[in-house]
Amino acid sequence: MSMELRKRIAIFGGSFNPVHVGHIALARSVVQQQLADEVWLLVSPQNPLKQQADLLPETQRLALARKALVNEDGVEVSDFEFHLPRPSYTWNTLQALSTAYPDVDFSLLIGADNWALFHRWAHPADILAHHQLWVYPRQGVVVDEASLPAGVCLIEAPLFPLSSTDIRNLVRKGESIHGYVPQAIEQDVQRLYATQ
Repeated sequence: MSMELRKRIAIFGGSFNPVHVGHIALARSVVQQQLADEVWLLVSPQNPLKQQADLLPETQRLALARKALVNEDGVEVSDFEFHLPRPSYTWNTLQALSTAYPDVDFSLLIGADNWALFHRWAHPADILAHHQLWVYPRQGVVVDEASLPAGVCLIEAPLFPLSSTDIRNLVRKGESIHGYVPQAIEQDVQRLYATQ
């Protein structure tokens, strides 16, 4: 297949606990800037660097994300990692994706906070050797653009003031999350996280 016809898909992995409007705005921005043809929100069943105590079951997080993105062009929700050995290391996931979809060029979308920890990931040099990395800004994290290696680009993207953790805390306090998660899932998020 010629390079011109290869589909470009940016992988945006995360717990999405829960998915919020910041995640969606970021994915939409990547497609609008033509950095990729599609963005796949890859719901992670288990992140090796995160505590699991307040993690909603993966099937519920996946269902929330799918419901939130039902009318979003160019952004898909994937359970690909659910079918891989755990814990889910990005290097293994990218290898498995490249094998399953040989005609697709996969890039990786990560936050500046994760870029700061990238050296701790499994096989970081191999990831950089085979995949473009798009680094999006995070509040309070400075990235020296001049120091980025080849194949790693800092992108312009909207900054969202709250994290998924903040949203969970608002729910537990009985405070409004209106405008922070898509309206389609607002009641579901309030119900599911109220007792977490």
